[in-house]
Amino acid sequence: MSRKYKFYNKEGLYFVSFATKNWIDVFVREEYFQILIESLDYCRKHKGMEIYCYCLMPSHVHLIFRAQQNNPGDLLRDFKRYTSRKVQSEISANNKESRKEWMLSMMEKAGQANSNVKHRQFWQQHNQPVELWTPEVTDQKIDYIHMNPVISGFVTEPEHWKYSSAVDYSGGNGLLGIDFI
Repeated sequence: MSRKYKFYNKEGLYFVSFATKNWIDVFVREEYFQILIESLDYCRKHKGMEIYCYCLMPSHVHLIFRAQQNNPGDLLRDFKRYTSRKVQSEISANNKESRKEWMLSMMEKAGQANSNVKHRQFWQQHNQPVELWTPEVTDQKIDYIHMNPVISGFVTEPEHWKYSSAVDYSGGNGLLGIDFI
């Protein structure tokens, strides 16, 4: 992993993005999205993850977060490890998943090519953390995160994307509780 992908200030506020291996559109079914929402909620309530902004897309996740216990790398690693196993298990058990064999074989092939992976690789290994130092940069990242589904053509307004904190920033209540900046 490149040195530029490190959490240098353990107390910092970070913008991170991470994607499924090969950018596979895994999150196209409610039950897969639900695993991410429930896992983020668990991290928020039990592991000290302060979540300020998020957007879950079909192949990737954007977050602005802070680790109360000054362990952002560990926190993200645990989240990715758990969701990787849980989503793969859900895919395997889902008889309605028409892409099951293809997705699992792609993950298995990726795992075989990576000496750090024992079986299948679900997430790409980097998180691309960017520490947010100023309110201006923080606002720019919030806009970027919330506009992601609009730019992708899924919705016409950011608050219409169900899997985003944009609804919270527009006065509503989203699927996941957030901490406001």
